[in-house]
Amino acid sequence: MYIYDFQIVLQEVPGEISLCFSISGCSIQCKGCHSPFSWKKDNGSILTKQYFLEQLKKYKVIATCVLFMGGEWHETELIENLELAKKAGYKTCLYTGQEKVSIQLKKQLTWLKTGKWNEHLGGLDSKNTNQKFIEVKTNKKLNHLFIKN
Repeated sequence: MYIYDFQIVLQEVPGEISLCFSISGCSIQCKGCHSPFSWKKDNGSILTKQYFLEQLKKYKVIATCVLFMGGEWHETELIENLELAKKAGYKTCLYTGQEKVSIQLKKQLTWLKTGKWNEHLGGLDSKNTNQKFIEVKTNKKLNHLFIKN
């Protein structure tokens, strides 16, 4: 599994400071995608277990969540990383353009964002979006957390 980018983000998971891993190899390739660099499957560097654990340890004092931007196409590796994050005390989230993910993957997630990017409908901050931000445990849609008054 290749990681194109690693960032600490504040807005993608409301109320959380998230370690965000952008995974390469997205086959959806939405028109207007903000991350076309993620389309090529071997763009970036391999996300090793050592590097992942180092980031979890390094940022534990400030971060509360681990977020993967994609990676569901590497389900086994993704699940392994999510399990490591949970063992380290992090909440977990996956942003995917798919409408559904496997039950095995869902079991490792606190939150799940689904839905392709559609520029005419907007993202999670749009009342018209096709995307959903779900609390997995309750299956509750939390899109309202992204919409400004």
